[in-house]
Amino acid sequence: MLTFTSVSPTSFRLQNGDATLTVFPNPSDAAKSGKSGITLAAVPEEEGSQGVISWPGEYNISGVSIRGIGHDDGRQVSYVADPDHIRCAFLSEPVKDWTDRQIEAVGDVSVLVLPAADAKLTQKLVDEFDPRVLILLPGKDKDALKSVEKIIGVKERVGEYKIKGSLPAEGREVVVLQ
Repeated sequence: MLTFTSVSPTSFRLQNGDATLTVFPNPSDAAKSGKSGITLAAVPEEEGSQGVISWPGEYNISGVSIRGIGHDDGRQVSYVADPDHIRCAFLSEPVKDWTDRQIEAVGDVSVLVLPAADAKLTQKLVDEFDPRVLILLPGKDKDALKSVEKIIGVKERVGEYKIKGSLPAEGREVVVLQ
C-alpha cells in the first residue's frame, strides 16, 4: 500500500511499508527529514546529507529504485520512483515543459504528482505522461490551482491519499493533496 501525505503546498511524504520518501521539502527541512527515510530534494545540494538525494542519476535505496531527472542543466531535479512496483513521477516546482528525451527517460508512469502550475502546461504534461492517478499539490500559486481544477476536473481534496492493491481500472483518478 502506498500512502501519500501532504507536508506543505509543494511537498509530500510517501510511505510504503518500511520505506518513507519525503519529496520536495523546504531546503531547511531536507536534512531533518532525511533522518527518517529518504528525502528527494528539488535543488541539488553541493554537500550531500545522509538520506538526501538531490542530483540527477539512478539510485536504489531501501528497495526503492529512484531516478533523478535534471532540468536547467541540473539546477532543478524531478524524480521517478518504483515503490511497491508502482511507477510514480514527482515533478518539481517550478513546473517545466519536458523534452521528448526527458519524457522517454521517465517511461510509463501510473502515478503523477505535480504542483499546480500554468493550466495549459499542466494539461500538456498530464496528456504526455497519461497517468492512472494524478495527484496535484496546491503549489505556491492559488490561482493556478483553481484554473487547473477547472480544466482537469478534481474529484476530491484530501490530506492523505492511499493506493491499496491495484490502480483504477478505467479513467484517471484526480485528487488535490492539501
